[in-house]
Amino acid sequence: MRADTIFTGGRIHTGDPANPHTTALAVTAGRITALGAEALALRGERTETVDLAGGALLPSWGDGHVHPLLGGIGLRGVPVRDCTSLEEVVEAVRLWAEQHPEAEWITGDAFDPWLAEGGLFDAALLDAVVPDRPVLLRTMDHHTGWANSEALRRAGYTARTPQPVNGEIVRRPDGSPLGTLREFGALNPVRALVPLPELDEQVAALRDTTTALASAGITWIQDAWVEPAQVDTWLAAVRDGHPLAVRAGLGLLLEPDGWRERLPGLAADRARIEAEGGGQLTARAIKFFADGVIESGTAALLEPYSDCPHSHGVANWTGDELAEAVTAVDALGFQPHIHAIGDHGVRIALDAVEAAARRNGPRARRPVIAHVQLVDPADLPRFAELGVIANFEPLWAQTDPLMTQLTLPRLGPERGARQYQIAALLRSGARVSFGSDWPVTRYEPLAGLATAVTRQTPDGLPDGGWVPEERIGLTEALAAYSSGVAHQAFEEDDWGVLRPGMRADLVQLAADPYEVAPGELAEVAVLGTWLGGRRTH
Repeated sequence: MRADTIFTGGRIHTGDPANPHTTALAVTAGRITALGAEALALRGERTETVDLAGGALLPSWGDGHVHPLLGGIGLRGVPVRDCTSLEEVVEAVRLWAEQHPEAEWITGDAFDPWLAEGGLFDAALLDAVVPDRPVLLRTMDHHTGWANSEALRRAGYTARTPQPVNGEIVRRPDGSPLGTLREFGALNPVRALVPLPELDEQVAALRDTTTALASAGITWIQDAWVEPAQVDTWLAAVRDGHPLAVRAGLGLLLEPDGWRERLPGLAADRARIEAEGGGQLTARAIKFFADGVIESGTAALLEPYSDCPHSHGVANWTGDELAEAVTAVDALGFQPHIHAIGDHGVRIALDAVEAAARRNGPRARRPVIAHVQLVDPADLPRFAELGVIANFEPLWAQTDPLMTQLTLPRLGPERGARQYQIAALLRSGARVSFGSDWPVTRYEPLAGLATAVTRQTPDGLPDGGWVPEERIGLTEALAAYSSGVAHQAFEEDDWGVLRPGMRADLVQLAADPYEVAPGELAEVAVLGTWLGGRRTH
């Protein structure tokens, strides 16, 4: 048997502790067939040779928490992601509205929540440029919206509107809505009024996003927010023999309202995805939001916010109700995937997993708690004890403006220094996976690697790193993006390390990451990505 492709001419990092490095790798029919000299012996007349040219080959990466469809659609609106001031955002809205007179709604995603003092955005600024059509913008964390007066009017929001469950309509002193909407209880009634793009436009957005993810070295993703209507979009994208550039696990959203009635639909969606997904899609995970985010004061904390002593934030579920829902989906064989930011949110998520295990008995459930920003010391050992995977977004572990202007003032110094305890959880024996939460932050794993290893901003600040005891080694960080995500996906026997028999999911880099200064990892070029031996970048 001759190889289809042989990789040689550089350093091959296998991610396998038993055999961490080799000089050549052979691929046949989408699988790794040999390493080292045995790989070179499989060269035939039709074998393609990929010269690594002194660079490196590694196991490809996964993204354990990303929003390719929501982000892909959202970023097709007003380009506000790179705006650096309120004035820039408003000007971008004005220009887009002028260029799209046919648009009924004007929307845009992923602007920075620190652009307004205290994260408070005034409808009057948007009214000045678009007074006659509704405008809804969402911050990069998707937990805060900025609406103009027409959007508020269409949603029926007035001074007399009661505060929604699991959300906040921020108000002026006279009680009228300011224009800032926090959390899904306040955002969803407005979002529901925005017309959905046509199916072909949604599919195009999904293809664009997954192609971009592949260009960063990614071959598997966890879509961590799939609403019922979006199942059709994913299935349409893999129909007719047009494979996507990545494989995907779909995390089906379960919200508190009516969750019991939704259970049969979850099982039906899973069956459809397994039957029609063409081997590219799975639907093992159920997505829960335990709480909100610290920057908007909606993450659920055990002790009050430092800048708002009357508030503990927002728990989207009561502890008992979350435990009952997690137990129910666990009994159906689903994997809980729980967004939990605050230490109270993390605790009720852990309690829910513990309740499910107690009620349903032992099985390979691999529950995921995503983000894990703040953990009470008493809860750290529970991750390993309960087999919970901590999914971190490593780019968040730095002193960027979000951290310095909004998060740290709200937590205070003691809690502020206990954020993103990646190293502590690894030392405890817990399993860790990495993701991006794109479009919240960049999807390129190389940027996340740099932050995980240094705990510094791209400018190299602070010296020695922020909370330096939580820095991790490059080998640990690479594993969190590869074998860690493969474990989360229940597929560690198929990908995540490079050894014979494994699927040829590979990433080629222009330089050996072990020979690059840690702060410069984000600048290393991705030269190639292969998914099951098929080149996707």
